[in-house]
Amino acid sequence: MQHHPQGARKSHSRRLLLTEIRRTGPVARIDLASRTGISRASVTTITADLLHEGLIEEVARKDPTPEQTRGRPRVDLKLRGAAHLVAGLKIANRAVSVALVDFEGALLGQREAPLPRPVNDARNLAEQLGQILDQALDGIGRTRGDLSAIGIGISGIVDAHRGFVYWSPSLVSRNLPFGQILTETLGKPVYLDNDTNLVALAEQSFGLGRGIDDFIVVTIESGVGMGIVLNGHLYRGTRGCGAEFGHTKVHLDGALCRCGQRGCLEAYVADYALLREAAISEPDQHPRPDEQRIEALLRAARNGQPTASSIVARAGRMFSMGLANLVNIFDPQLIILSGERMQLDHLYASEVIAAMRSSIVQIDKPPPEVMIHKWGDLMWAKGAAAFALGGVIETAIANGKPT
Repeated sequence: MQHHPQGARKSHSRRLLLTEIRRTGPVARIDLASRTGISRASVTTITADLLHEGLIEEVARKDPTPEQTRGRPRVDLKLRGAAHLVAGLKIANRAVSVALVDFEGALLGQREAPLPRPVNDARNLAEQLGQILDQALDGIGRTRGDLSAIGIGISGIVDAHRGFVYWSPSLVSRNLPFGQILTETLGKPVYLDNDTNLVALAEQSFGLGRGIDDFIVVTIESGVGMGIVLNGHLYRGTRGCGAEFGHTKVHLDGALCRCGQRGCLEAYVADYALLREAAISEPDQHPRPDEQRIEALLRAARNGQPTASSIVARAGRMFSMGLANLVNIFDPQLIILSGERMQLDHLYASEVIAAMRSSIVQIDKPPPEVMIHKWGDLMWAKGAAAFALGGVIETAIANGKPT
């Protein structure tokens, strides 16, 4: 195989410039040169190519100085939103959320639709996603043919590089090339990843993690997930399936987890774990949806009902232990607690955070900040869209020719 150093350097420079424009645009050419270390001449040449390809555009500089108002108008560069349309989908326990964004990441449309069953055959689920996606596109007068790529977040153990799902609570079978199945069914490039990784991307792109190099996102919904950003990059592990916080062990031969193992953190903290404990202690005489049962359990705990208080207190102790372990291993600048359960406070009550801080290595510096981000599934879907945008940019870098 022949290597082309000049071509590799040009691709590297295109990547740096597009990434910097995406991160900070609108931005001047001279600032791009200083921030990326690329020469001004190369910046001028490469941005001319990107303009010709329709990936970026020039915009008048806002609030020019008096010196800049004389002579030739100064312009900045930014991504051209109309260059691409991408979709991001979040597969939840009983629903699918869709975010449609342009090349700049601006939200153009959204939709949430129910899933009849929480666990599905892979191809059946892919077809359901296609129907929901088409409905969302129809809402903005577009079709699937207008899409450049689709990002999808699913809970479970996922190798994002291969689009391979080792296990997911949303799928009947294990060890599936689900990304390939989705690409074949939906007819567009699909970028598949663990949903919590995509929350971390969303936090990094437009959330609490902007401008922070080292942070951890912990999500609590029907399960427990984690996304890790180190040195500004999402960390997935050697096999592409790292950061499984919910399946770290907190009790030897303990409670059964839905992954099939015992003693996982999730088996003490997730909704299904709390409801299982409640059902063992006091069977529900009147069957109700899980969400109503959880709300009733937490309300009973707040009111001091002994059984409910014991269940919720144990979940808090297990969660604080898990958070302390994260801090002792990674020493992040920030921990973000996110997800549907953050609408409630039983896992981030002051006593839970205080217990975490008392269990970490003590030095003469403050512990990591813990922030709560109460966002819904749409933001998870936007994280999936951000993942797809990254794939579109990589394709544009590789092509290096007019679109």
